[in-house]
This record gives sequence, structure tokens and C-alpha cells, in this order.
Amino acid sequence: MSAGHHHNHGHSSHSHHDRHGVHSHIPTNFSRAFALGITLNIIYIIVEVSFGLLAGSMALLADAGHNMSDVLGLAVAWAGAELAKRPPSKRFTYGLGGSSILAALLNSLFLLVACGAIAWEAIERFSAPSPIASSTVIIVASLGIVINFGTAMLFVRGQKEDINIRGAFLHMMVDAGVSAGVVVGGIAIYFSGLNWIDPLISLLIVALIFWSTWGLLSEAVRMSLAGVPRNIDVEKVQTYLGSLPGVQAVHDLHIWPMSTSETAMTAHLVLPEGHPGKGFLVAVQTEMKVLFSIHHITIQIELEDEEADLCQIDCSSQN
Repeated sequence: MSAGHHHNHGHSSHSHHDRHGVHSHIPTNFSRAFALGITLNIIYIIVEVSFGLLAGSMALLADAGHNMSDVLGLAVAWAGAELAKRPPSKRFTYGLGGSSILAALLNSLFLLVACGAIAWEAIERFSAPSPIASSTVIIVASLGIVINFGTAMLFVRGQKEDINIRGAFLHMMVDAGVSAGVVVGGIAIYFSGLNWIDPLISLLIVALIFWSTWGLLSEAVRMSLAGVPRNIDVEKVQTYLGSLPGVQAVHDLHIWPMSTSETAMTAHLVLPEGHPGKGFLVAVQTEMKVLFSIHHITIQIELEDEEADLCQIDCSSQN
């Protein structure tokens, strides 16, 4: 049934969680984690750039550039998370939860730009590799492993429930791996004396950033276009709704993300005369939350006879 149909009948029922209920599943406030993570990474960036210039290491400077993008990414994710907490208003009746989706989208685009800049500089270094103070590179990058891994652990509690928090967690875990790669490169240069290993490590860093960013970008674009979240199987939802007692048909099923941690659903259920009342809708809400992590649900109840009439209206309007 298209959105153009109007159902102003007494038997039509809508099932909504209030806004407080929608937010009840969101993990603990991560503002302190964002603030601490940003502070630690800014300090490390200053150290990394300073020693990268002194040591002449493109790998350290590339990693510093990536860490700067992550600081901006953490800031954007933090802003998105804070905006998502704002209550609904007359202009934004769902609140500003969608800002967390925009944050994920901006982060992924920014990281792709950073990939291009780092790759360009690394390729230029191949033509004229410069001596590297490998011992300095090893020490500074080892510090990065500790800082990045520690920052990632600040977000480990919420990364399973919120893609915005998961993005922060995965980025910092990738950074820890990148720093480990720089350490390996420093050790290789120390023993081999081959300075071209440094820009090679930079290109490997770019490949790792691109690989981790592509998944975030595709998911952010999907959510921006109101696509079904990847963790929800539409066919399973359709099958579940169709198996409910008395349900004759399910149509106009729509599932979309309201934010990176909230999912909404609307559906029309065709029931016979004497359909279940409020208890039926409450039971559906509970099961949808447990089975599919869908928290904001609107259900339109239709009677079998009415469905036939509406289908006739559809046919006549198309003709």
C-alpha cells in the first residue's frame, strides 16, 4: 500500500516507543572517552611530527597525518554523538540522530583524501629516498602502539551497539596496527640499510587505511540513503511478522536507520475481524527489539475486507 493511502479508521493502531524508550538501549555517555582520546592523540601527533622531521621518516609523518585525520574523526564522531542526544522538535520530529550518520560519512570521505595525500608524498620519496634514523622511528612508533590501542579500549564497550562508536574503535585499532607496521619498517631499515622501505611502509599504511575506510564509507552511504542496516535481514523480519497469530498478509514494510544506533520500522499487517488489541502490538514491539534490535516501530492494522476495498481503489486509481 503506498504512502498515499489514508487510514483514519477506529481499528487502526500505531505502535510507538516514546523517545525515552528509544534511547534506553544506547550505551553509556562516551564524552569523556572522546575527550581523553583526542587529547592523547594530539600529544602523540606533536611528538610524531617532531621526531619524523628530525629522523627524516616519511612513514612517521604519514602515520602522523593519519592520526591527525583520526583526531578530526573523533571530534566529528563526538559532535555527531552529542547532537544525536537532542530531543525531537517541531522541525526535527525524529531529533538529530541522523547527525551521527553524517559524522560517519564525513569521516570516511576525509580519510580517503588523507590516503591520496600520503600516497602522493610516498611515491615522490621512492625517486629520492633519504636516510632514516631507524632507532628513533622504532621508539616513537612503539609509543603510538600503546596510545592508539589504549584509545581504542576507551570505546570497546559501545562498539557493538553503535556504528559511530565502532568507527572510532576500529580506526584506533587500525592505527595501532599501522604503528606496529612502522616499527617493523624501522627494524628492517636498521638491519638492511634500505631507505626505500620507509615510503613502501607508507604505501602499505595507505592500503590499510583505504581498506578500513571503504567499509565505513559504504555503510555510511547506505544509512544516509535510509537503507536497511546490515545487521537486519528484511526477509527474516517479513517472515516473523507473517507468522504472528492472525496475520494474513504483510506489506509496506520499511526499515531504516534513524541514527547509527537506532533503527525504525513501519509495516501494514492484514488481520481478520476481531483482531488482537493493544496486547498484540506490545508483544510485537518486545519481540522486534529482542530479535532484530528495532526499537522504534509503527504498525498499521488493516482488516481483510478493508484490504480488498483498498486494492480496488488502487486498481481504479491506476486506470
